[in-house]
Amino acid sequence: MTPRFLVALIFLSLASLAHADDKLFDVHVHIWNGEKSVKEYLGQVHEAGLSLTGFGGIHMAVLGKLKETHAKNDELVALSKRYPMIPIASVHPYDGEAAMAELKRLAGLGVRTIKLHPHTQQFDAADPRVLALCKLAGELGFVVLIDNANIVPGDNQKLFNLALQAPKTHFVFTHLGALEFRFWNILTLARTAKNLMEDNFHFDISATAVLVADSPLEDEFVWTMRNVGIDNLLLGSDFPQMSLKQAVDALERLPLTDEEKRKIRWENANRILGLDRLLPTATK
Repeated sequence: MTPRFLVALIFLSLASLAHADDKLFDVHVHIWNGEKSVKEYLGQVHEAGLSLTGFGGIHMAVLGKLKETHAKNDELVALSKRYPMIPIASVHPYDGEAAMAELKRLAGLGVRTIKLHPHTQQFDAADPRVLALCKLAGELGFVVLIDNANIVPGDNQKLFNLALQAPKTHFVFTHLGALEFRFWNILTLARTAKNLMEDNFHFDISATAVLVADSPLEDEFVWTMRNVGIDNLLLGSDFPQMSLKQAVDALERLPLTDEEKRKIRWENANRILGLDRLLPTATK
């Protein structure tokens, strides 16, 4: 091996590592208006000068509107074939067997992530129908995103117990509890209880990070992030309510290490959501 070839090999290796560090995944993008929303989102990202590796496009089902749910989920799947997006489909837990059937159909289409929202979809996270749906989702290999902004009573507590009762299902609780984030420090104690819980608790920090960065709550929020585990945290924008630039800027302002930020920007999502399989062209 010549010195010149060795130098070139080292350069290429370093370039590859740098590229890996630059990867960025946004797990929380609401696709309210189909491809129009996707183009608006990507336009906003481009205007901000961000290099996006991929994002999760979200739909939320409406109770009883089964045809609309089916069509919206199919739309996400179709869009995921044209854009660097994974489809985060949805069903309504109170649709019972119809929701179960749609979940199985989505699994057959290769979808592996769904979104539920107790407040928007108007369901109780402690309802047995929610648990049944989430257990089936785990059996089918889905990751379940659930809103955790604490705008419904008992949000944290109900989601904690839901994840305990469905240990084979991986959950991403969005917003990390918002301004009730302190509750999730309980995980440091819960993990010491033998056979109580599995490693199926994950969170995105969308919106909340924007709110607390540079605030009096910043240090306590970072303490909470480390207590729930940096490896369990994902970046999200909550577009169109907030932008990816706001989310990235907030993450950069938080007193975290470069390694911690890199995990939140890409690595954790890649591991938890299986992005290397769902976004093959983006991970090379």
